[in-house]
Amino acid sequence: MSVVKIMPCLDMKNGRIVKGVHFENLRDAGDPVENARYYQSEGADELAMLDIAATLENRKTRLEWVWNVASVISIPLTVGGGIAGMEDIRMTLDAGAAKVSMNSAAVSDPGLVENAAREFGADRITVAIDARRNSAMPSGFELVVSGGTRPVGRDAVEWARRCQELGAGVILPTSMDGDGTQAGYDLAFTRAIADAVTLPVIASGGAGTLEHFYEGVVQGGAQILLAASVFHFRTLRIREVKDYLRSRGVAVSL
Repeated sequence: MSVVKIMPCLDMKNGRIVKGVHFENLRDAGDPVENARYYQSEGADELAMLDIAATLENRKTRLEWVWNVASVISIPLTVGGGIAGMEDIRMTLDAGAAKVSMNSAAVSDPGLVENAAREFGADRITVAIDARRNSAMPSGFELVVSGGTRPVGRDAVEWARRCQELGAGVILPTSMDGDGTQAGYDLAFTRAIADAVTLPVIASGGAGTLEHFYEGVVQGGAQILLAASVFHFRTLRIREVKDYLRSRGVAVSL
């Protein structure tokens, strides 16, 4: 088994970390720079920062947020939200991000994934796939875009396969049904994606207990475990999660 990574996620709005349930009813969850520094000291392997309002507000990711966070950490930072073209990717990487995550733009222009992977390297290109349950889809999961507000009538798992073909390096699936609930990752969705691709898959949306992290690896097939609420509100600590996973036989970094 490869080494499993822990990835706190900073959902950003108006310069602050926010967290909601099903992407709604947002509440303040702290300062991004302070938390980034804290998470690295706690043993986080990577960090994600998502500008959750960028696409809805039809603007770019705020690069000053990227620079401020990247300047206080040495672990890889993945930045998403408002990434709509090659220049956006270039500027985000130049601001200190190790990777970019694209969602809505990739769906509307799949060639962007292909061009970005060729230009910047596959390992720097993550495709985020938001989905909700829909029995009309072959996999049972429908792709949604624009911050989870707009279903597009496409099968989410088939889209993951296509993203791998286009050259993406990582897939970040998030279940709209589980986001922020702390009821556990959507294991069926995560596993469906993990079984469909050979790329690293990030489990996202719903982690609330130590057992949930273990399930994300063993049942979901994820190699990277993303969480927000449990870390922001200090329900769990990263070292606590790693110790638990290690005790269950999951390989994690020190």
